[in-house]
Amino acid sequence: MIDTLQDFVSGLPEWLQVLGVVLIGMIPFVESYLGTVIGVFAGLNPIVAASAAIAGNLIIVLALIFGADAIRERARKNRTFTPDSPRREKVRRMLERFGVPGVSLLVHPIQITSLLLIGLGAKRAKVILWQVVSIVAWGVVTGTIASFGLAQLLH
Repeated sequence: MIDTLQDFVSGLPEWLQVLGVVLIGMIPFVESYLGTVIGVFAGLNPIVAASAAIAGNLIIVLALIFGADAIRERARKNRTFTPDSPRREKVRRMLERFGVPGVSLLVHPIQITSLLLIGLGAKRAKVILWQVVSIVAWGVVTGTIASFGLAQLLH
């Protein structure tokens, strides 16, 4: 899959490659960290690749957070109850132990984690803040590793 996404970006005209990485950053399980690596390996400047993948990931995560928050508010009004799935229960335990910052930085994929945090009752503003921090941090770290790894491969 990574090769396919890298070929997708590489096959685009140079002026569209950044948009390709933005789109890749929106894909669950790829997000900012793999999107950055794909952009770097496709030939983009690491800073540009990281910025594009981070932007794509942020766009989708913010949309999901606002949507999930609206759904949570409607569910509260209707007082619907659904039993916790094993994944949701795992995130609930992590939320109790590490708080929103810890869960945001440790649990991936970020898109699903954002939905779970909101569903578990975490404050929207706090989830947004820490998801942004996590997305940027993971994008920068993987972009740095990818750029050094690519430099080593080329030498």
